Amino acid sequence: MGWFSLAIGLVSLCLMVCTVSGIGANWGTQASHPLPPDTVVRLLRDNGFQKVKLFDADYGALRALGKSGIEVMVGIPNDMLQSLASSVKAAEKWVAKNVSTHITTNNVNIRYVAVGNEPFLETYNGSFLKTTFPALQNVQSALIKAGLSNQVKVTVPLNADVYASSTGLPSGGDFRADIHDLMLAIVKFLSDNSGPFTVNIYPFISLYIDPDFPVEYAFFDGNATPLNDGGTSYYNMFDANYDTLVWALQKNGFGNLPIIVGEIGWPTDGDRNANRMYAQRFNQGFMSHISGGRGTPMRPVTVDAYLFSLIDEDAKSIDPGNFERHWGVFTYYGVPKYPLNLGTTNSGSLVQARNVDYLDRKWCVMKPSAKLDDPQVQPSVSYACGRADCTSLGYGTSCGNLDARGNISYAFNSYYQRNNQLDAACKFPNLSMITKTDPTVGDCRFEIMIEPYYGGAERTRGCLQMPLSLVSGLGLFLLTLL
Repeated sequence: MGWFSLAIGLVSLCLMVCTVSGIGANWGTQASHPLPPDTVVRLLRDNGFQKVKLFDADYGALRALGKSGIEVMVGIPNDMLQSLASSVKAAEKWVAKNVSTHITTNNVNIRYVAVGNEPFLETYNGSFLKTTFPALQNVQSALIKAGLSNQVKVTVPLNADVYASSTGLPSGGDFRADIHDLMLAIVKFLSDNSGPFTVNIYPFISLYIDPDFPVEYAFFDGNATPLNDGGTSYYNMFDANYDTLVWALQKNGFGNLPIIVGEIGWPTDGDRNANRMYAQRFNQGFMSHISGGRGTPMRPVTVDAYLFSLIDEDAKSIDPGNFERHWGVFTYYGVPKYPLNLGTTNSGSLVQARNVDYLDRKWCVMKPSAKLDDPQVQPSVSYACGRADCTSLGYGTSCGNLDARGNISYAFNSYYQRNNQLDAACKFPNLSMITKTDPTVGDCRFEIMIEPYYGGAERTRGCLQMPLSLVSGLGLFLLTLL
């Protein structure tokens, strides 16, 4: 493939786009009680994160990132692609409001605009196939007009399902047949404008959807049976997946295109394989694997990556699975979930968020006198879970060992905390009571909510509602765990 030409190409690209080295983090804001943006930025800085990726242009987050020096990838949600694709003026207004103003007024170090988020996922059934590329072109035109195209580059964060291997080996990699021409058009556009290819790689998802997936191959310990690709051995899924993309790019004439791993991580709850032990093993393994700039067999250079995610988001959709609300390295209140050495702090340990304000130490639980066969139990649990978060309940989860009364109490308390401990939120008919005795059992933590944050002129918050059928099913399932 010509390693000398590859190296020269990468060096020239680095000269054109000076990026910050070090690990980045994804900062999502789909939380019922988000930490104040200033607190999150301080958390990023205290832990040595030099890059952050946002999923929108949250005003409070961007303002807080001003003068921090942290490199920012600002996002455009998929639901905005249509308007930006159909109008250059709309793209110019978006760039002026969400990029130019923050750079010039707030001194935010915006380096990338992420146009869409995994818009070509097969589960979207082609919803964004016609709008992503035009939106990308219009945003680039807007950046040029604003005089920012040398500083701010466009990209499209894509799921790894946009490419595949015809042979099951990295060397068989190419772009998905149904979007091949579109992918080549986007890749050429990124190359012409010095933009990177951004890909999200999730070994956990492979393990989640395929019960026969070899568990050890998801991690970086070297314990898996290696995959041999023409004499090159692959001991983990990340390297194999990444190099499948490298082969796809190379086959189509873009072997020098820079790659960013936009999301990589492991959830800590909501599934039997989502736990703190596996998350620590994966993320620490990944950090050790990419340290020293070793890269992958096809790209033995520094891997540019953003961990997913910085903080848990308790209002995310759980359509993909209950684990969706548990990707954070930190809890929603900014406490590390497990030891992780990012190589960015003097102590080698994560630093928790400072000055976080909690509500009172009290919980809502099931009354000792309440009966499990009370006809109000099932609808009450369904109501609570549908408007709060019961994703830590169920088989293989952190609270999977609770009995029926424990499940009911957990559901009640989740709703109570989500509603800021209002007395009215613990009024399940003849079933609930408020207690000051912590009902936490082992690893199953009954949380106390943090103080609500109301700042940020343009911040919107809300709880995603579970489909009623799912809520009802979950309530019935929890009551069977006697």
